Amino acid sequence: MNVENTKAQMRKGVLEFCILSVLKEHEAYTSEILDTLKNAKLLVVEGTVYPLLTRLKNDGLLSYRWEESTSGPPRKYYGLTENGKVFLKELQNTWTELSDAVTIITTQNANSHE
Repeated sequence: MNVENTKAQMRKGVLEFCILSVLKEHEAYTSEILDTLKNAKLLVVEGTVYPLLTRLKNDGLLSYRWEESTSGPPRKYYGLTENGKVFLKELQNTWTELSDAVTIITTQNANSHE
């Protein structure tokens, strides 16, 4: 079994949650989103993020607006819609429950084998 495949699947599973969380406080354009993810050590490539942003927009969770840039072409700024805010809150609750459960299970297993 290839551990890299499993690690990639785990990352993919939380990427949507992380992108919505990045946009919770303010709008951002794709490069800012990528930088935030990279700074948190969640390494992703543009080719992964662009289709995900489009899907989230098509699902009604994100909106976007174009803004002129002084250093190049116009930038597309993404932000959460009201549905996106509700969806993010549900994901936050699920993440907390899942994270707590994983911690309990992995800690119990570690302690029971000592």
